[in-house]
Amino acid sequence: MVRTSRADATRELILTAAERLFAENGVFAVSNRQVGEAAAQGNNTAVGYHFGTKADLVRAIARKHSAQIEEIRQRMVADLGDTPDLRAWLTCLIQPTTEHLAELGIPTWFARFHAQAMTEPSLREIVVEECLSSPSLVRISAGIRQCLPDLPDDVRAERRDMARLLMVHMVAERERALAEDAPTPRTTWQDTADGLVDALVGLWLAPVTTAIKVPACNG
Repeated sequence: MVRTSRADATRELILTAAERLFAENGVFAVSNRQVGEAAAQGNNTAVGYHFGTKADLVRAIARKHSAQIEEIRQRMVADLGDTPDLRAWLTCLIQPTTEHLAELGIPTWFARFHAQAMTEPSLREIVVEECLSSPSLVRISAGIRQCLPDLPDDVRAERRDMARLLMVHMVAERERALAEDAPTPRTTWQDTADGLVDALVGLWLAPVTTAIKVPACNG
């Protein structure tokens, strides 16, 4: 029992150190040795012993936070009325993450870690699997789609990509500013969620300009 508790404590120290270093420097710019040193582990093999590969470490960090965020999101989805509108679905999409970050206090590193991992092709699939594939998110995605039945599929895909970039990088930008004690456009994480939902409602409901596809010349 004592050995298990000690191992759990060591794993938590490594997770916290890795999350901070990955957030501030990028995942592949940080070695296991640096993570171990930041976690006060004298053994250079401690990270590999407890987590295996760097991809496994990234998965563990993502899973740790996604589980807590999913609890909030499930509660919010369960509290939706019979006919939620687009804003209600988007609030369920955004607010669980900002609420989680608010609960963690200052500083936090998860939003910047998430942004760093999402920009690495070899890690993005891991983050999507752990953070963006939950049952509540599947339901939210379906709800948003039902609110926009006439949106062409190609435009829907384009705006989904735009929305993802806003969600990932705007939250990471606020987290960075708070960590550096820099000014922020919004006072609280709740205000940040409200502003982001406003922007995403506008994005999804924006008019669609139909592009004319000109056939390629064969000559």
